[in-house]
Amino acid sequence: MTDQAVDTSGPAEAAGTAGAEGPPDLTQSQFFGRERELKSLQEDIERAGLDTLAGRKAARARVLLIAGRPGSGRTALAAELTRRVAESGDHPDGVFRISLTEPGGERVPAERTARELLGLLHIAAPPGADEDELSEMVREAFAVRRALIQLDDAVDAEQVDPLLPDNPDCLVVATSTGPLTGIPGVRPCTLGGLDAGSAVQLLARSIGQVRITVDPRAAETLAEECGGLPAALTLVAGWLAARPGASVADATKQLLDQQDEPEQPAAARPLTRAFRLAHESLPPAAARILRLLALAPAGLADAHTASALAGCSVSAAQTTLDDFVRLGLLRTNGARQPQYEVPGCLAPLVRAVLEERERPAEIQLARARMLERTVRRLQACRAVTDPEDSPARRRLAGLPRSLRFPDPGSAAEWLRIREPALLASARLAVRDGELDTLARRLVAALVRALAVHRGTEDAAPVLYGLHGLVLDVAERRDLPREKAAALLNLADLDARTGRTREALNRYRAALDAGRAANDLYATGRAMESAGGAYAELGDYNRASDWYGRALAQRLTQGEAADAARLYGRLGAVHTYTGRYGEALRNWRAAAAGHRRLGDLPAQARALGEAARVQEYAGRPQECLHTCREAVDLARRAGDVRLQAALELRLADTLDRLGDPAAARLHRSAADRLLGEEGSTYEIRSTSIET
Repeated sequence: MTDQAVDTSGPAEAAGTAGAEGPPDLTQSQFFGRERELKSLQEDIERAGLDTLAGRKAARARVLLIAGRPGSGRTALAAELTRRVAESGDHPDGVFRISLTEPGGERVPAERTARELLGLLHIAAPPGADEDELSEMVREAFAVRRALIQLDDAVDAEQVDPLLPDNPDCLVVATSTGPLTGIPGVRPCTLGGLDAGSAVQLLARSIGQVRITVDPRAAETLAEECGGLPAALTLVAGWLAARPGASVADATKQLLDQQDEPEQPAAARPLTRAFRLAHESLPPAAARILRLLALAPAGLADAHTASALAGCSVSAAQTTLDDFVRLGLLRTNGARQPQYEVPGCLAPLVRAVLEERERPAEIQLARARMLERTVRRLQACRAVTDPEDSPARRRLAGLPRSLRFPDPGSAAEWLRIREPALLASARLAVRDGELDTLARRLVAALVRALAVHRGTEDAAPVLYGLHGLVLDVAERRDLPREKAAALLNLADLDARTGRTREALNRYRAALDAGRAANDLYATGRAMESAGGAYAELGDYNRASDWYGRALAQRLTQGEAADAARLYGRLGAVHTYTGRYGEALRNWRAAAAGHRRLGDLPAQARALGEAARVQEYAGRPQECLHTCREAVDLARRAGDVRLQAALELRLADTLDRLGDPAAARLHRSAADRLLGEEGSTYEIRSTSIET
């Protein structure tokens, strides 16, 4: 045997999965051979670069490139190399694998690639951050790590360069069809087909040695017809394994009978023939499922996806997917909730046969079924977290058992595993443009599920992208109400991450959209949020103006709680600008509003802030009276922390009035309420503003 055999029948990774950390990946392939290439690559790691030869320390990570045409086993070789290098212990901070190409062959946007890498590093990427900011975060993160980074299916150097760490202790292994011109010091390890001996052994591993021994020359001919490509050999071996009575010569004849496209390059024909053989040998129902898997978002499917696409039962879809794995047509992670993937080298072939055999109307219907199923699964994923007697749980009980989750933990795990596919599904649905109603429902269900299981803070970067998709649909379909909602959500996330001016522009755009839709809630919220943005920027005059507009609308609509809150916001901005008379009037109006609503804690906080204004205005006796009134309200409300904070404010006021004994009594009361001095200090330094 020579040293060139490689098995690619194991699963290839999905974009954004990690080897040493992160969710279960799809790279659990068995590997043998290619020892010569592995040795060359490992020697290249140690080889001195141009910087070292010039007497300088290397400024960036070393890049190893494995180049080869689809089906040559380049990803399997890269995975084996990173595994062996990781075992050496020189890169203790983990292996991070990510794909740079979509299943359909499109480039993955650099912003998404950087976000996925940061996710694997467990680093929160700011919502709305641009490509340059995220790439810089990636480089900074790897600057203090000794890690291995595997970048699969790079289109060109422009994709790889922004992700290269400025750290020679990191190692990058990239795979590509050709050279990455533009990255210094990269020498590609180019993979061709396997030699005849290695190819025959790969066949024997799947079908047994007996059929090889019976006709060794036929086996060599078959390997030659497959071009030595591991992917083609794997498909033919799967065909033979499913037919114990067939000989190797039979497989060769079947392969030769496949029709070639006239314009197809000669190098691509072996893999195309092997795929056509495998596809045409399937039962019609199974072949249709395989074709429809070209529609699976991010190339990732589970039994529910396949079931919805083909309109069959979940159990039948599960059995078919497992059969495809045995035939070499799919890869799987083998997890408790398994995911399946069409190998990257086969994805274009599956898509081509889909477009050749299925009518456009049938393809669109399959997409709609898949989106509808995804929406229902997401609704079940969220509903399982509700109380047993809630309306959502009652609706959940009406769903088929296969769509439900047994408990919140299972739902959260499904959401974590399927998140890349779910996000891809949302992007594809919006981009399609023909299923916008389903797309909006899908995004809404995904937003709710992520918020429930991950929390809005943790999920904020993902939610930002989803709200952007809603905005795309709303603008395309001229839906001002949805546009206003999307703009408000995006602006809130901008404001939360310090992009206040961007947030302000979106709030004002949301106001215009809300007015076009005659949506009073959206317009009121936009005006109030714009006031908050101006206050954050220190422009208190404009903040007061916008708060005043929002207040006028709330009063007109009789929305008492919102009006009371806005009186408080006006009181705060007038306090900042030293307009104490206006501030005091607004805080008293806020207190009166909360009193009418029966909200004692909010009334006490408003009076506490009124007392603060009276103190600033040089009216200590009035401050003392108001503060005592606020303490009494907090006591009646049973709000211990608020009462303690007001007791401390009362003590400070008494100190200024020259009554230290009374001040000590109130501080002691605060201590008793909180139980320890540390908590007293925390309360002392916390605002009680509503």
